[in-house]
Amino acid sequence: MRSGSLALIAACTGLALAVTACSADGPVDGNSPTASPAVGTKVGVILPETTSSPRWEGFDKPLLAAALKAEGLDADIQNAQGDNQKFSTLADGMINDGVKVLIIASTDSSVGAAVASKANAQGIPVIDYDRLNLGGSSEYYVSFDNVKVGELQGTALSAALKDKKGAEVIQIEGAPTDNNATQFTEGQEEVLEPLYASGDLKLVQSQPIEKWDPVIGGTVFEQILTRNAQKVDGVIAANDTLAGAVITVLKKFGLNGKVPVTGQDATPEGLQAVLRGDQYMTVFKPVKEEAATTAKLAALLVKGDTAGADRIATAVSKDTTGNRDVKSVLLDAQLITKDKVKTVVDAQAVTASEVCVPELAAICTELGIK
Repeated sequence: MRSGSLALIAACTGLALAVTACSADGPVDGNSPTASPAVGTKVGVILPETTSSPRWEGFDKPLLAAALKAEGLDADIQNAQGDNQKFSTLADGMINDGVKVLIIASTDSSVGAAVASKANAQGIPVIDYDRLNLGGSSEYYVSFDNVKVGELQGTALSAALKDKKGAEVIQIEGAPTDNNATQFTEGQEEVLEPLYASGDLKLVQSQPIEKWDPVIGGTVFEQILTRNAQKVDGVIAANDTLAGAVITVLKKFGLNGKVPVTGQDATPEGLQAVLRGDQYMTVFKPVKEEAATTAKLAALLVKGDTAGADRIATAVSKDTTGNRDVKSVLLDAQLITKDKVKTVVDAQAVTASEVCVPELAAICTELGIK
């Protein structure tokens, strides 16, 4: 368990959301490319899937493409579509094609670790993107402080239920093979476990969802809710897509808008749900910063400048399976409730038109979202 302040945003905040620990060199500027390697240098990127969240194709892919291009790199960006065998096959193809750096986001640590081992054997440095592969050998890791993300979710839910002694909570978590999901849960429980122990809140059940699949998540949530006589006062949903599945079930029982539901990723659909009042909060993670930082690391590694890469990756993440420390960049995230949705639009992470659908036009006007 981590201890310390549960402040919603750590030091080095602000909408730019700089790199954790703010090294002496300052935060990474996504608009200022490093000295580029030879134009056309190949870099491989494998994204995990499209089921758990629209972020991978909607945010990460275009942002990584733009950031890598700005660094003078020729990026081959593929999506494994949740298929572990396809993930490995894509990696084999990129390694055989002579990529100089491999950037991987795997939902299964064992698969990611095996891919990193193959790449390293060919002298290709690997960056774990967004998810740390436990037991792996990747030299660098770029993500968000995922325990803090879980703390934001737990803090928000506890605030929403503070006047309801003994409120019953269901936790719908991410994939058990995903280290990020484990860290989100760790952060949530740091906040919620003392409240469960004191009786201020009551845990009905906490359930991880295979592959973050929203269909499975909705089915599991409904089963838990039914077994609990359709009683629930608050729901931890690990991301916006799972939150959407939970909200669909709550609507079936006339409970939507009455039960606070957490989320994550600040997707257009999630933000719409927050504005409607069906979802209590989401978490805004500046993927643009994540992509820009990853591209800068890749450009430095292509040139063999590990000292330069180390000046960017000033944080350390513990690989508990491999018993090693991984050089990391951990970015801050921000709690988004209804009154903060404008923050995400102002940051140009989403457009007003994506969020302010006709039924929400009046609310958007009231909140100054345009």
